Formats: sequence, C-alpha cells, structure tokens
Amino acid sequence: MRITLRVNGAPHQVDVAPAQTLLSVLRDNLDLTGTKYGCGEGYCGACTVLIDGQPVKSCQPKASLLQGKSIATIESLERNGRLHPVQEAFLEHEALQCGYCTPGMIMAAVGLLASNRMPTDDAIVKAMDKNVCRCGTYPRIVAAIKEASHARA
Repeated sequence: MRITLRVNGAPHQVDVAPAQTLLSVLRDNLDLTGTKYGCGEGYCGACTVLIDGQPVKSCQPKASLLQGKSIATIESLERNGRLHPVQEAFLEHEALQCGYCTPGMIMAAVGLLASNRMPTDDAIVKAMDKNVCRCGTYPRIVAAIKEASHARA
C-alpha cells in the first residue's frame, strides 16, 4: 500500500506492507539510519523517535497507521550546522560510549524537555527508564539532560 508519512517536516510517499513497522520504513525506505534497531520488541529504546512530540519506540507502531502524524528522527535535530542542545550536552558530558543507544536516548530526552523544561533528576530518571544503555553511562546521561534543560530555559 502507498502512504504518505510526514518525517522530519517533509512528506514522503512510501510503499509499505500492512505489518511493516515505522522503524523498518525509516531505515529501509527512507534511508534514515540514525534510528537504531535494538531489541525489536519495544524494550531497549534504541529506536526511539518522536511522534507528535512524544517519544515512541519505532519498532512497535505499524507505519500504515501513522499518516497525518508528525514523525521526528535524530536527523531532524541539527539546524544549520549546529547540534541541538541535548546533542551538545551529551558530547560535553561524554554521555555515550559505544553510541548505539544514543539516538534513542537523545530523542527521549528531547521529548522530555519539550513537556518539562526543567525536570528534576528524579523526573529525568523516570522519563528515561525505558531506554537502555548497555555501557551504563546513566549518571552522565542524567547530567547531560539536566544541562540541556538549563541551556533551553
């Protein structure tokens, strides 16, 4: 079936199978490979994107059901050669090691800061608890998000 998805502010017409996930469409049809395949079951958060501003694990929703929704991936954050404040803070705090979870972590953090401009450490931990970092950089991730919240205030 042919559908139109609004991804990173632009409409994209794609042919999808009824059961094809958003993650598959992003990576395979649109060549947006910043969104990572992790567990494929909605547990790790490596594939987190924003749908209508809310963090969603893209390995779960069927792409065919997302017409009319605004989808944002990690590729949407850079503006005119400048990284998003969350990306800058992740670099400054070395909140990544292998980097595999980083796009999903950053998108979840961007979603959090869009709804809570100045989250407490507890609010950050709660919002990020569905994103797994196998390298264990959680304290640096929390510090980066906290700094990004101050940069955006």
